[in-house]
Amino acid sequence: MKANNIFFKIGVILLILLVIYYLESSKATSNLGFGSSQTIANKNSSKASIYQPAPELSGIEGYINTKDGFKLSDEKGKVILVDFWTYSCINCIRTLPYLTSWDEKYRNNGLVIVGVHTPEFEFEKDINNVKKAVEQNGIRYPVVLDNNYATWQSYKNHYWPHKYLIDADGYIRYDHIGEGSYEETEAVIQQLLMERNDKLKLEGLISKNVSGVQASEVGTPELYFGYQFAESRNQQVGGKSFNHNQEVEYELPATVYQNTIYLEGKWKNNAENVELVSDTGKIVLKYKAKVVNIVAGNTAEITLSVNDNELSLEEVGSDVQIKNGKATVSVNEQKLYNLVDDSASFDSNQERFEYLKNSFSNEKTITIEVKGKGFQIYTFTFG
Repeated sequence: MKANNIFFKIGVILLILLVIYYLESSKATSNLGFGSSQTIANKNSSKASIYQPAPELSGIEGYINTKDGFKLSDEKGKVILVDFWTYSCINCIRTLPYLTSWDEKYRNNGLVIVGVHTPEFEFEKDINNVKKAVEQNGIRYPVVLDNNYATWQSYKNHYWPHKYLIDADGYIRYDHIGEGSYEETEAVIQQLLMERNDKLKLEGLISKNVSGVQASEVGTPELYFGYQFAESRNQQVGGKSFNHNQEVEYELPATVYQNTIYLEGKWKNNAENVELVSDTGKIVLKYKAKVVNIVAGNTAEITLSVNDNELSLEEVGSDVQIKNGKATVSVNEQKLYNLVDDSASFDSNQERFEYLKNSFSNEKTITIEVKGKGFQIYTFTFG
């Protein structure tokens, strides 16, 4: 019996040691990759055993707000925020006010923001288009063009937007995918700046003043028109399979279903978009959202209605004008156009919640009439 007890006790001790080893190993390995929301480790831990060193920029084809050949290593010893974005992405656009605010607030304290512009569509590779977007959004920090996805791949990235925070020693300490978590991200910025200041023996530079923000609500998911993007997401246009690089005559069905794009007129199925071949055409979509945007290009005039009703001034988006009683958009460049913005102000969070709940539960149908042969449309995005 005593021998059995001894073996039993030894077994229990070994089991406890194995559990401790497993837990400690899990802590290290869980932070070796780039997760969606890494957190700061214990200061006493070895960074090299926990965090990945930040990859250098590579394959860059253009530089804005900085010198040609700019590298992250040029900012050695500073805290760096790398933001993967592209200028027609609505989710990216909604994060830019926070980035520009942080740039203004912390650039003199040792924060460097680097926008890595990795294009989703071919027209986003044009540096002149990116420069215009940089100017329109008030971006002062460096922006580099990652047109061939070299830096994107070195970071093992898959998303727009995606932010990585790099500490003063060059390690990725935190990252976040998509919108939101602004308070959390700013808190990490402050923490890394304070670590840097402690190391450099700088005092009194960082005040813990986190901006109070909330992530926006998103309704219907993004819908693509080009077969290159739509097919991989099991999306269809006109309820039909795509005819690659072919012209197709579309007719509107008697019944339309939510989250399926329908067309009228002759359109060409391109890899990134559909292109109007006839002089006029129509786009119809049943959706659930408060805000409707499209990414479109070339020259055309489009008119809008929702549920067969004309849009009021309170409902139209920022790119819409009322002409002869109709909500009208003049398309003259390849970019994102805000069509519908049915927003409202509220006296309480409960009032806001009820309004949004009712809005998202009600289907709406947008009809877009297009005049302009050659008009191209890439995506619907919603908010």
